[in-house]
Amino acid sequence: MNPAELKAVVEYMESDRGVSREVIIRAIELALESASGRNGEQDPDIRIAIDRTNFQMKAYRRISDGSEIETTPQSLGRIAAQTAKQVIMQKIRLAEKELLLDEYKDRVGEILTGTVVRFERSDVIIELDHGEATLLGRERVPTEEYEIGERIRAVILEVRERERGPEIVLSRSHPDFVRRLFELEVSEIGDGTMEIKGIAREAGYRSKVAVVSNDERVDPVGACVGMRGMRVKNIVRELSGEKIDIVRWSDNIRTLIANALAPAKLKHVEADEETQTVKVTVEADQLSLAIGKRGQNARLTSKLTGWRVDVQKDEESMDFEERVAVAVTKLAGIEGIGDVFAEKLVFSGFLTLEGILAAELNDLGSIEGISAEEAQAIWSAAEQAYIAEHGEITEE
Repeated sequence: MNPAELKAVVEYMESDRGVSREVIIRAIELALESASGRNGEQDPDIRIAIDRTNFQMKAYRRISDGSEIETTPQSLGRIAAQTAKQVIMQKIRLAEKELLLDEYKDRVGEILTGTVVRFERSDVIIELDHGEATLLGRERVPTEEYEIGERIRAVILEVRERERGPEIVLSRSHPDFVRRLFELEVSEIGDGTMEIKGIAREAGYRSKVAVVSNDERVDPVGACVGMRGMRVKNIVRELSGEKIDIVRWSDNIRTLIANALAPAKLKHVEADEETQTVKVTVEADQLSLAIGKRGQNARLTSKLTGWRVDVQKDEESMDFEERVAVAVTKLAGIEGIGDVFAEKLVFSGFLTLEGILAAELNDLGSIEGISAEEAQAIWSAAEQAYIAEHGEITEE
């Protein structure tokens, strides 16, 4: 290979692969040294040097006194050149992988834009400016389909070392993708005026984003929505129509639950710190709105707050059959009573723990299908459940 050809190769690899000129030239020198020996074995006394300015190539042989003399290895023929080419490509691919790792290892959480180039089963391979990344099947949005040549955005979820080289893992379904979109779209979040306190997401369907303002002059919900709703519309468009609920954050769990379940109107919110459970009571016409389609609204509220959310219809607005059903469900959930006894108790007029504890054992034992021993066991179970709920039994 003459100097002009060598220069052309180096410049092409430098511009096309993004690998530095010095790395490429050093890879060529090492490859030619590897190909300089006989029978595929490297000659340890041969050193190849390529002039960085004029691309002249020279070979030197070390002699016994430690000095070097210029030489021309006999083995640098066509076979050796082919070997050198293979080694060069290996070295350059290795350099590319190291470059890829250096470029992306500290960028986890950033959003990248790339082009879909192929599919490997359910994984989508994305071409970046330098190298490729993988949108794993489990990180895809279930409602989205991708086409080769399509430009898509995704968040860097992980950069990991594999035997075949570094792998950049992308995600469009992770909550951090929504977080980064808000940080990019809402300048008040980017500059620290506002914060995202939590995100709950069911990718492709709905997300809840809780925000708070560090400046009392800035309305966090209004800032996220933007003028004529343009900010949130841009995010929804990027998420292929996924619904976004922007929730005003509060350190008061009752207020936060009410904000998260909006627009449903809540009648009563009761929080149990010990069990991290919130019991929400709503009017009959608000029940489906509070729970949401397939329970999604209540489920996302629970994910967002970290509290278990139990939405129930107000008993005062229930008809007789609904009240009976609720009473049976409550008693059936008590250890020692169960489904069978719960129905018998309710249909005999014992709808609550208080009602059972106020009864005589003979009254319970007179219910068809409940023996005296079972009546005693039911009363004891009701007593334990009442103490667990209220702390003690008060004497009237």
